[in-house]
Amino acid sequence: MGSPRVLVVEHQESCPPRLVGDWLAEAGCTLEVCRPYAGDDLPALTSYDAAVVLGGEMSANDDDTVPWLAPLKSGIRDAVAGGTPLLGICLGHQVMAAALGGRVERNPRGQTVGLQPVGWTFAAADDAWADGRTAAEVAIHWNNDVVVEMPDGAVVLARSPGGEVQAARFGPRAWGIQAHPEADTDVVRRWAESDREDHVALGLDQDEVLAAIESAGPALAGHWRPMAHRFAAIAAGAEARG
Repeated sequence: MGSPRVLVVEHQESCPPRLVGDWLAEAGCTLEVCRPYAGDDLPALTSYDAAVVLGGEMSANDDDTVPWLAPLKSGIRDAVAGGTPLLGICLGHQVMAAALGGRVERNPRGQTVGLQPVGWTFAAADDAWADGRTAAEVAIHWNNDVVVEMPDGAVVLARSPGGEVQAARFGPRAWGIQAHPEADTDVVRRWAESDREDHVALGLDQDEVLAAIESAGPALAGHWRPMAHRFAAIAAGAEARG
C-alpha cells in the first residue's frame, strides 16, 4: 500500500490547508493542492484516493461568478457516488451540501466568529470519521453562511450552539464541517484584518477573540489532529481498495 493521494481544493490564498494539510501529510498522505483561482484546472476528484475542499469568502451559490464552483459540484456528486472519501471545510461543507441537493443561505443570526463548542449528535457515535471525537471539542468558526436544508439522506453529526448544522455526513464516506479545524492563529489574524471594520461596527472585540483562539491552540490540535488522521486512514483504505 502506497501513500494515499489527496486532492486539496483551495478557493483563495488566505484559506490554505494549513494544519489539516500538515496532519494529513504526517499521517502518510501525499497532498496535491489545486488553486483554480490562480488558473489551475480542476481535476476529477475521483482520480484521487480522497479530496478535501477548503473554505473561502465566496458563497456556495456563486456559480455565476466563481467559474469552478459548478464543475466542483459535479465532481462532488461523482465522488460521493463512487465512494471517494471527501472532507469539506466551511465553504467546502456548504458546497457539498448544495451539490447534493441541500440549501445554503446567510445565517439570520449573523456572522459566527471565534471559538464554539461542538454539539455532537447521537449519530456521531458510530460514524466512521466522527467516532474519533472526544465529546469535548471546541472549534474555530468564521462564517456568514450555513446549511439551512440538508440533502436527502444526509445526517447531522453536530450542531453549533445556535442550532446550525456544524458537521454532517453527506454520503458513506463524505463529510462536511462548518468550522475551521485547519486554521491556526496566523490564518485567523488575516481573516480578522479583512473583517475589522465590520467587527468594530458590531462591537466585537477581535483582540479578545484572537487571544482565546491562541490560548486554545493546544486543545484545538488535540481535538482535530486525531480526526485528520482518521480521515487519512479512510483515504488509505480507499487507496488499498484501488
